[in-house]
Amino acid sequence: MTVESALRGAAPHLLLDSLRTSLARSYDATSADLLLIDYGFTSLSPVEPVQAPTGVRQVPVDAGPAGRVLRTQQPYLFRDGGPTATVYLPVTVRGDRFGVLVVGLPADRCAPDTTARLGRVAETLGHALRVADRHTDRYHSARRTHALTVGGEMQWDTLPGRACAGPAFDLHAHWEPAYTSGGHLLDWSVTEDQLLLVVADGTGPGTPAALVSALALTAVRNARRAGLDLVGQASLTDQALYGQYRGRSPLAALLLRLDLGTGAVEVVDAGSPTLWRIRDAAGERIELDRQLPLGMFEDTVYATQRLRLLPGDRLVFVAHGTGGTGTEEECETPDGPVARALDHVRGANGADAPRAVVKALRASSRGAQDAVLVVCLDWHGHGTGSPGAASGRQPAPPVPDAPEV
Repeated sequence: MTVESALRGAAPHLLLDSLRTSLARSYDATSADLLLIDYGFTSLSPVEPVQAPTGVRQVPVDAGPAGRVLRTQQPYLFRDGGPTATVYLPVTVRGDRFGVLVVGLPADRCAPDTTARLGRVAETLGHALRVADRHTDRYHSARRTHALTVGGEMQWDTLPGRACAGPAFDLHAHWEPAYTSGGHLLDWSVTEDQLLLVVADGTGPGTPAALVSALALTAVRNARRAGLDLVGQASLTDQALYGQYRGRSPLAALLLRLDLGTGAVEVVDAGSPTLWRIRDAAGERIELDRQLPLGMFEDTVYATQRLRLLPGDRLVFVAHGTGGTGTEEECETPDGPVARALDHVRGANGADAPRAVVKALRASSRGAQDAVLVVCLDWHGHGTGSPGAASGRQPAPPVPDAPEV
């Protein structure tokens, strides 16, 4: 039985035990440890405490070989000239970084293709972890450095993750505070032709905000899975929130559809988070026609707007959560904190940029206590590797009546 087969057949709470046994049998591995990234993206923690003085322990995400592998997403083979070597491997599923697998091997077993084979094992482990999270709390518990609030727990259980990648795009998100906010809303769905995305500001801190976001997220998914377009998704969510809260908890949201064959974008701006575009190293805020937030009034009518992405473009969505970020002018004009933060991360890759922007905004004088969500969408262009091009299908046409931005 291969290591990958053993992982697929292992009980959810025994993934690491099965992996250690299989790696010892197939590679003479002396150790295997799984380090998972915590919710705040600050440290890598072992799935189980290691009592031995030489065992793998919690390490900062920005230091050491494990941190390096997480950041670069490239495996790393460490040799110290002794009888053993250590291989560090990224555990990532479709762009969503779970952590790092650390495998100890006899030095003479580190053939040139060993790292590549272990890389495939780490990828299989990532998929197994995603499934296991539905059946056991073991890995959820290992991802936290301290307790989550009830609102924070609700948020993490409803959001789809921190990243999603495809041949034509990369999507990465980061939010803080990661353990207590509960108010952020983020969701996506990908088909061979399109990416559907929704980003929303929180309505406040804690459990009440998490309840609003959970209702909105469920309504968006219900409309999307029923085949409704962006306007239909916004309208159904608007009705669900108004029916429950009667205008007391409106939600500022942005719903977006990206055509993966052409780069054409449709947007419904419901009083939304700010949207920025970085093109050829120049950043600009995309001025959208702001419509009423979801759930503010009964039977609000929404309309779409259009824009088009060029290969290499980056869209950045900035949601300030509870709204305690100071004035609109300070946050949104070109000389505001958002523009300055984006200016500092233009050269950062998509995975690192959201975290850097969030930290810059929360480090500002007015932003230290704010709940902030930043999403980066990098468009690579359809080319020959895009889902739409590969299928040979024609992309869906844009809505004819939508004004273009």
